[in-house]
Amino acid sequence: MDWSPQRPVPVFPLPGIVLFPGAEMSLHIHELRYRTMVRDALSSERLIALATLAPGWERDYHGSPAFHPLGCVARFEEVSWLPNDCYDLRVRGAVRARFGRAVREFPYRACVVETVPEAPYTESDPLAQVARQSLLEERARLGPLGLEAWFAPPQFEDAAPLAVVVGALATAARIPAEQKLSLLGEDDVVQRARHLHEAMRRIGRTPPAQPGVSKN
Repeated sequence: MDWSPQRPVPVFPLPGIVLFPGAEMSLHIHELRYRTMVRDALSSERLIALATLAPGWERDYHGSPAFHPLGCVARFEEVSWLPNDCYDLRVRGAVRARFGRAVREFPYRACVVETVPEAPYTESDPLAQVARQSLLEERARLGPLGLEAWFAPPQFEDAAPLAVVVGALATAARIPAEQKLSLLGEDDVVQRARHLHEAMRRIGRTPPAQPGVSKN
C-alpha cells in the first residue's frame, strides 16, 4: 500500500529517537501542542512524521528546535484517548521521508515531505537470507540483556520481510541516534541489514548508548 502523504505532515520531533519503516512504537502524548497534532491527524490522513531533534535542542525545545532532515512517516495503528485528555498511540513506520519547507509553525510544525523509496530486493536473494539470519542470531544473543540492549522489545512476525525485521531491530536497539540516522539513510535494505548487524554486535561489548529523554 502507498502511504505517501497527500498533504503536509505534522512533525513530532523527539530527542534520540529514530523510527524505521515497518517498526512499531508506543508514544504517550501529553503536551498540549502535540495533543492538538494528534486530533488534527485523526481528522486527516492519520499520519505523523517522527523526526530526530538535532544537538542543542534543549535550548529551544518549547520553540522550534531544529531536527534532522531525514525521518519516517508513521501511520496510527491504535489511539487511546485518556481521561486526562492525553493520548496513548501505537504507530507504525510507513515510509522514509525528507523534510521540506514548514507550512505551519504553531501550535506544532507541519512540513512538506518527500518520500524516499527503498531500493528493490527479493526475499529469495541469498544475500538477503544471510543478512536476515545474521540479524536473528544477534537478536537471540541480545535477548538476555533486556533493557541493556533494547529501548523496547523488538516485535515482528517470524515470516516478516527483511525490511520489517531490519526496521524493528534498528528502532529498538540501543544504538546511538547518529548511527541510526545513517542506517535510515541507506537505500539498500540488504546493506542496511549488514550495517545494522555490525552495530548490534557491539551491544553488550561496549558501554550501552544512553536513551534520549522523551519530552512531548
